[in-house]
Amino acid sequence: MSDQDVEKSPAASAAAAVEQLSDSQTDSQKQDNEDSLLVTWDGDDDPEHPYNWSLTRRWAITILLSGGGLVTLMSGAMLAPALSSISRDLNTGEEETQIFLSIFVLAFAFGPMVLSPLAEVFGRRPVWLASSCFYILWNTVAGFSQTPGLMIASRVLSGIGASAEFAISNPVLSDCWTPDQRGTSFAISTFIPLLGPAIGPIIGGAVSQSIGWRWTFWILSIYDAILVIIAIFVFKETYDVILLNRRAAKLRKETGRPYYTEMQGASETLGTRLSHSLGRPLRLLLTQPIIQVMAVFLAYNFGILYIALSTFATLWIDRYGQSETASGLHYIALAIGYTVAAQAGGILMDFLWAHLKAKAGDQTAPEYRVPLMVPGALLIPLGLLMYGWTAERHTHWIVPDIGIAIFGCGIILNTQAMQAYVMDAYRQYVSSASAASQFLRSIAGFAFPIFAPAMYQNLGYGWGNSILALTFVVIGWPAPFLLWHYGAKLRAMGKPQW
Repeated sequence: MSDQDVEKSPAASAAAAVEQLSDSQTDSQKQDNEDSLLVTWDGDDDPEHPYNWSLTRRWAITILLSGGGLVTLMSGAMLAPALSSISRDLNTGEEETQIFLSIFVLAFAFGPMVLSPLAEVFGRRPVWLASSCFYILWNTVAGFSQTPGLMIASRVLSGIGASAEFAISNPVLSDCWTPDQRGTSFAISTFIPLLGPAIGPIIGGAVSQSIGWRWTFWILSIYDAILVIIAIFVFKETYDVILLNRRAAKLRKETGRPYYTEMQGASETLGTRLSHSLGRPLRLLLTQPIIQVMAVFLAYNFGILYIALSTFATLWIDRYGQSETASGLHYIALAIGYTVAAQAGGILMDFLWAHLKAKAGDQTAPEYRVPLMVPGALLIPLGLLMYGWTAERHTHWIVPDIGIAIFGCGIILNTQAMQAYVMDAYRQYVSSASAASQFLRSIAGFAFPIFAPAMYQNLGYGWGNSILALTFVVIGWPAPFLLWHYGAKLRAMGKPQW
């Protein structure tokens, strides 16, 4: 008989049971020890969590960043009335001069793809400050440009710095404000930046006519430098992951024990975090169907918006015979449309969220942001058609202005809803998800204005805008229904890429 066939004695069985119980107790103690070293928030009311900061502190940061957003949007629109002056001084043709405006937007595609993951590793504050200083440097250089090459290079580099608006602002809103407060925070945070398309061309036209187009760059550099100085004292870090990592690091230093967080182990190196984080926006774009869908919708929105921004001043100068200063005043209509949509849309967003949440028994979903897209989808083609055909027939200036205001209103409603959707769907890495969803839109914002002069020259404003409106109907009208009915399925198809 082999040893394997010999039954174990009761004593041996008891010893084995004791050993197994001992191992189980050891594993349990080890797990309890590890749990005791995990650093988390001290409940929902932890005063160090940004949600629980004072309203004054949260609004100060929100308004500061919206001031930075004003710089970004002014930099894009401020050159429009001055393009003819720049063209004369740098000896460039119409299409090449148009690139000076739109190349700035191209940088918005690539800047956030790097800045967003950096903000998730180092925090929102240092990345925003460094990007702002980078913008100030290269925007100042742009004002000294004597050649088209230097102008294009400095516009690209300053655009990368300015793109911190798209990499940092929405994530900070997500850090500081709960989903129930998303609409209100959007309404306030977007109010100042949306003045940019109105203030920018007005200042650009007046400055270009009086002291020269170069000062359009230098004025913005001075303004942004003031914001940086204020931010050093006002802008505190808001990213909860960074705040918990700092808490864990402090405990490790004080006790010598390996405290850690859910997002960072006690021994994880900076190099490891950087290598994984830098590829996250691209991984999200390539693997998340809902991000891809949002990217396409946002791309067309942004593309037609920049066609309007880049050609609106030319309409008034060439067809209506107005001065550069007067042409800039018409951007007020666009800003009015923006502002009405931002304020009304913010209130409506919070109302819809609360209503749908209550209806679902306190359950929430990103799809609760989708209904706000419906009025936006209707207003965009309506505004385009009204603006285009009234400009084509040389109608009184107020009518094209009303059309562009309606168009701007639709753009903001649509964009607000889609941005909020992404923020709610990817709360853990809002910065990277926002960068991924905005990548194509910034490329469209660069590319669309390049063919805009030729389109309006060959088709006129009426048929040119009709094509844009009909294309939007094909792309934009199915979007709310697709997201409402299939958004959850599309999100479930994407594999986690954390």
